[in-house]
Amino acid sequence: MLSVAKEHLLDRAATQKEKDNVEKYVTVHGHELSPTNYAVCQADLLIKNDKQAKVHYGNSLIPHDPHSREPGDQLPENKYRFDFMLSNPPFGVTWGGKDGYETEARKLRTTRYRAGMPRVNDGALLFLQTMLAKMKEPDKGESRMAIIFNGSPLSNGDCGSGESEIRRWILENDWLDAIVLLPDQLFYNTGIFTYIWLLRNSKPASHKNRVMLIDARKQFEKEPKSFGSKRNRITDVHRAWIEERYRDGWKKVFSDDQVKIFRREDFAFHKVSVVFWQFDENDQPAIITEPYEKTFTAATLKKEQEFYDSDLTFSVRLKSDGGEKTEILKITAKDDVTKKIKALMEGRPEVVSVTWTHRHYVKDDEYIPHGENIEEFLKKEIAKPIIRWQDSPQRGYEILPNKYFYRYEPPTPAKELLAEFWKLEKEAEKLLEGLAR
Repeated sequence: MLSVAKEHLLDRAATQKEKDNVEKYVTVHGHELSPTNYAVCQADLLIKNDKQAKVHYGNSLIPHDPHSREPGDQLPENKYRFDFMLSNPPFGVTWGGKDGYETEARKLRTTRYRAGMPRVNDGALLFLQTMLAKMKEPDKGESRMAIIFNGSPLSNGDCGSGESEIRRWILENDWLDAIVLLPDQLFYNTGIFTYIWLLRNSKPASHKNRVMLIDARKQFEKEPKSFGSKRNRITDVHRAWIEERYRDGWKKVFSDDQVKIFRREDFAFHKVSVVFWQFDENDQPAIITEPYEKTFTAATLKKEQEFYDSDLTFSVRLKSDGGEKTEILKITAKDDVTKKIKALMEGRPEVVSVTWTHRHYVKDDEYIPHGENIEEFLKKEIAKPIIRWQDSPQRGYEILPNKYFYRYEPPTPAKELLAEFWKLEKEAEKLLEGLAR
């Protein structure tokens, strides 16, 4: 990536003076954890005699300690800021657990990773935060970056989780400029779809508070020969197609409908916890009697009292030296549960079984697009008596490219499917006849 980026600048230089300026003023800095890749990179730079290039061996996601056996980030943000950054991090990298480096990474929790920490089995957004930390201040020059991800950083994590909070931080700071949806089967070791995120910290007026999505999933040609999982490739024609849409899509509409522009709020949602009253077979608010399978203590009953905020009736079968008996325990919303349980259990009998009768309340989470009226949405979607609801303290953020570019394709007609089935049936019969001979 470093070599090709500099070669691209040299190719664009129109005069010898411009080429000399590239060699003189453009410096490249890299970080690599794999010893083999690090050696290949160093060899490449030696062959090209690029004296301005510096590549460091180590883990860029953890702080560097010269005395540690594992070197860390030797391009820390307190010393290095960059104009352009490129990254192709490993997909699904595990950074926690016994094989990870969670303890070291969490040392940066209040600085570099202050927006949030993703799940320990997917460190993709740690790489992105590492790059964002090394942006130049806008008044000192714009920083731009591109990073290749799989689909998990787009939507993994619930509202309030590390991933959602990182996306919120990026979008609310208006750093995300565009996402390019790439074809599948572009890489040697995986056939999954991938995405290029383009970010910048000083957007032009036409880009502000907006994000462009480009659907380039069909911009490829087949490889003449497969290389592992790599069966497709992007050519200069396809790259030009993507570049044209990124460059011009902010001010014009393309007829192929492969470019969509969203407000950053379009990716936001509310996670609303709602409790509603379920109906019975007669379409009436349901009252149910069922076994009570939780621990029968004052603490658990108090939680039921708070949740239902209505009368509860428990049928408690007790066993003591005097034999077994069944007691009825009624609890209202205002009763002292501890006192009632203490009176019931006087003499310390053993609880054999418990059944209880209560309103059939259901607790569920509704994910509501930002901008919707929450009360109206709940009434329309649930259509049951709503007891209470509570919005999450923070908005969630997710990006769903497949949803935005979805095109309905009618299913194959049954007649055609049957014809194909009988065709395959006849082929199978011929194969069996051949085996019988």
